[in-house]
Amino acid sequence: MLRRAKMLFALLFAPVIALAISGGAVAEEAKRWAINMPRGVTSVSNSIYDIHMLVFWIVTVTGVLVFAVMFYAMYAHRKSRGAVAANFHENTTAEIVWTAIPAVILILLCIPATTTMIDVYDNSEAEIDIKVTGLQWKWQYEYLGEDIKFLSELSTPESEIYNTAPKGQYYLQEVSEPLVIPVDTKVRFLITGNDVIHSWWVPDFGVKRDAIPGFINDAWAIVTKTGVYRGECTELCGKGHPFMPVVVNVLEKEEYKTWLAKKKVEVAAVRALTNKTFTMDELMEIGEEAYNRSCAGCHQGNGQGIPGVFPSLVGQGVAVGPVAAHLEIVVNGRAGTAMQAFGDQLSEIDQAAIITYERNAWGNNVGDLVQPIDVYNYKQGK
Repeated sequence: MLRRAKMLFALLFAPVIALAISGGAVAEEAKRWAINMPRGVTSVSNSIYDIHMLVFWIVTVTGVLVFAVMFYAMYAHRKSRGAVAANFHENTTAEIVWTAIPAVILILLCIPATTTMIDVYDNSEAEIDIKVTGLQWKWQYEYLGEDIKFLSELSTPESEIYNTAPKGQYYLQEVSEPLVIPVDTKVRFLITGNDVIHSWWVPDFGVKRDAIPGFINDAWAIVTKTGVYRGECTELCGKGHPFMPVVVNVLEKEEYKTWLAKKKVEVAAVRALTNKTFTMDELMEIGEEAYNRSCAGCHQGNGQGIPGVFPSLVGQGVAVGPVAAHLEIVVNGRAGTAMQAFGDQLSEIDQAAIITYERNAWGNNVGDLVQPIDVYNYKQGK
C-alpha cells in the first residue's frame, strides 16, 4: 500500500519537480516561443512580472495538490477494494480551513499588487514629457517644451505585405521614425487619440494605455537598458489596425542630447524650406514618398482606393477638381468619414507635395503645382 502511494505521488509531482529543477531552461524556452510575458526593462515591468509568476506558481502548486488528493482518494478508496463511503453531514473545521487558506493567500497577494499599482500611477517628478497621439493608422509624438513633433508610421514595404517579396525580420514592426528617449530617465507619456480609440502598448516597459479622443491617459517609464523596444496598438481601430507598430529607441543620455539637438536643427530647416519654391520634379519625388507613407493605406499605392470604402483619386474627385477644395480636404479632413485632417500631422512641404503628386500622378496630369507657402497661407486664412 505504501509503495503504491509513493508511486502515485511520484507520478503526480514529477512535472512540478522537473519544472523546479529545470527552471532556467524552461524560462529560456518560454522566452523563445513568447509564451510568457517579458520581464521587461523597467521597475514596473519587473514588479508586474514577479506578481504574475508568483500567482502562476501558487495556482500551479494548489492545482497539483488538490488533484493529488482527489486522485489518491479515488485510487485508495475505490469500490473494488471494498471501500465504503463515509456518511456525515458537515465538518466545520474543514470548512473554516478551506475558506481561510484562500483568504490568507489573497490578502498576502494584495500587498505586492497594491504597491505595484501605486507605483504604476506615480508619474510625479518626470524629467521628460511626451504627448502620444493615436491616429488611423500611425502614432504622433510631441516632445513638450522642445518644439519637436513627428509621425511614426509603418515602413514595411507593400511588397512584403502583399506577399510579392520575402518578409523581413521586423515585418510589420518597423517604422519611419521611432520614439527616442534616454536611459535611466523618468519619462512621462501623455496618451490620447485623434479619431477613434487606440491603445499604446510597449510590453518591455510594462506600459499599456488606451488612446481616447478628448481624454488623456498618462503613464511613465524609467528604462534601465539601452536598445530598441517594440510594441503595437492593442485596440481594434479599423482597417489599418495591424499596421500601427510602436518602436522606441532608448539611447545613452549623451546620445539622446545629441539626437535632440540634431532634431531641432532638422525642424528649423524644414520650417525654413516652407518659403522655398520647389520644382515639379522635386514635389513629385517628395509627394510620392509622403503619399505612400500617409495616404496609400486607404487610397492604395495606385490611387484606385477601395470601391465603396475609400474613393479613387484617378481621373476623378478632388484630385482633378479645384485646388482650393483639394487643400481644404487635406488640411482639414472631412467630418464623418475616414479622411483625417493632415494640417497638424504633416509639414507644409509634405502636404504641398502630396497634393501636387495626387494631381499629376496616375495619368491625372492636371499640371497644378502647390507650394509649401500656399499650404501655410491657406492655414493662416490668407
